Amino acid sequence: MTYPQWPRQLSDGLAAMNLSLSEGQQQQLLAFLALLNKWNKAYNLTAVRDERVMVSRQLLDSLSILPWITTDHLLDVGAGGGLPGIPLAIVFPEKRFTLLDSNGKKTRFLNQCVLELGLGNVEVIHGRAEDCQPDQPFTQISSRAFTALENLVTWCGQLLASEGEFLAMKGQYPDDEVAALPAGWQVESSHSLKVPGADGERHLLIVTRAE
Repeated sequence: MTYPQWPRQLSDGLAAMNLSLSEGQQQQLLAFLALLNKWNKAYNLTAVRDERVMVSRQLLDSLSILPWITTDHLLDVGAGGGLPGIPLAIVFPEKRFTLLDSNGKKTRFLNQCVLELGLGNVEVIHGRAEDCQPDQPFTQISSRAFTALENLVTWCGQLLASEGEFLAMKGQYPDDEVAALPAGWQVESSHSLKVPGADGERHLLIVTRAE
């Protein structure tokens, strides 16, 4: 079930963000949003239930970190309903994405998305970050609405390459979370994100090991 305003909202939002996506990619993004909306009614994948704001709050918000994606293989922890991992995988078909979540309902949904959308560049892992043992560490790990920064680096630090960085998506700048970062970690940079149609502040914090 797609909301009739979604295609226009998406194309207008992409234009405002200076993002140029193919018609096929836009159709894939809308198909993903329709899946998310449908499954959300039974699986509680996301708190956003107003169809009028889903394009902004879910698709455009996920794509707002595109300029900072530099790795060939991104790990998205606490992937939940696939945000930002699935939209990023649609936009970057040449890159690989691993989506990790400990909630079985959510990973079932993610596997269904991979199947229905034909996303050959996405791997879904059902499990806890502490138990994950990748072949090699990741140079970038994204998280959105997952957990506090302190937990993020504690639970997932072993998954990050020595020179790697966490891409932590937040609302308002989390002064308290930054202050609570354990020794050995730092916020290397912070970026205010502009998301068309979204109320409130959005920030991306780049968290790295301290020198």
